[in-house]
Amino acid sequence: MTTNDDVPATEADQPEPGQPDTIPADRTLVEDVLLLLFQPDSGTIAGENILFYVLGGAAVAELALSGRAEPRPTGLFSKPIHPIGTVPPTDNLLTPVWDYLTEKPRGAQTVLAAIGPQLRAPVLDRLVARGDLRRERYKSLGFIPSTKYVLNSGRREDLLGRVQGVLLRGEDPDPRTAATTALLSASGTLPQFHREIPWSGAVYTRGKELEKGDWGAAAASSAVTRTMTAVITGALSAVAVQVPHP
Repeated sequence: MTTNDDVPATEADQPEPGQPDTIPADRTLVEDVLLLLFQPDSGTIAGENILFYVLGGAAVAELALSGRAEPRPTGLFSKPIHPIGTVPPTDNLLTPVWDYLTEKPRGAQTVLAAIGPQLRAPVLDRLVARGDLRRERYKSLGFIPSTKYVLNSGRREDLLGRVQGVLLRGEDPDPRTAATTALLSASGTLPQFHREIPWSGAVYTRGKELEKGDWGAAAASSAVTRTMTAVITGALSAVAVQVPHP
């Protein structure tokens, strides 16, 4: 929270030094998930305590959606994530994830714990570069250098409308919206969206269905839903705050 003594810095709207001059035209799930988790009223990110698992899950899901990753059973309970093919992604948010998977297949929790902690800063940089968030530097209490983020585009509202359609109006989601909503549900953060998505038993139930791969008529390939299930049951469910049924 800012105070009357806050002084925005002149470089507030600029990405962090070292960010690439060009960014891919296509947005990634990891960008969309972080933008949705951003809470405009407070300037905070919902689920910050497990954020790296959620962002890691979104990155793996993005690889699955592009046909570059899937879980393969190697035992009764083991389903390590395998890369598919030999062509790495061109997006620099995803190449470290791909590189890690190509070293050797690993379980979902190991993958997310390894790749997730490195994603927060570059994804925020990407959202600033796209103009979805604006970074403001200021001095808290008049002398402590601080940074805050503010919403700067209609992208979050558009994404939220799609999630509302799935959870509140019973619409069949496209695969990207299904994956995004499943990650939000699995992270335990949906109750924090109460003003935008009133928390109810129906919302809870639909979120859990999406976590299990029940994506309706517009479902993605089985590889994608299997990857999401592996990410959620193998990693997120172990660390997320367990939200009771309303």
